[in-house]
Amino acid sequence: MTEPATAVIAAAAGIGLAAAIPGVDGNALVGAFAGATLFVVSSKELPVWRRLIYLGVSIALGYLAAPEVMRWLPLQTTGLAAFFASALGVTVTLGLIERGRTFDLQAWLRDRGGPHV
Repeated sequence: MTEPATAVIAAAAGIGLAAAIPGVDGNALVGAFAGATLFVVSSKELPVWRRLIYLGVSIALGYLAAPEVMRWLPLQTTGLAAFFASALGVTVTLGLIERGRTFDLQAWLRDRGGPHV
């Protein structure tokens, strides 16, 4: 398996080339890559193959969510918006998935006074 540093360097080179393509927002792409890298570097307990998958997912999420983040927050650049979306998107999603695994619908309904099952 490739070393994580080699994969990150290869991804950075690919990001740099993709940013030169017309129609691609280079600022958002670089910001998404930076946020994804921050997430991957801070996730040392995960196996390398899973971190590399999360790197790709986080880059895509950050790039695509940047315009939406700019609508909700007073940010001036898509790079910063993509950075926040990329760094937080996968972290929040993984937390929601973990919470969903332990969620007890019957107890929640019972506590809310809903239908008794």
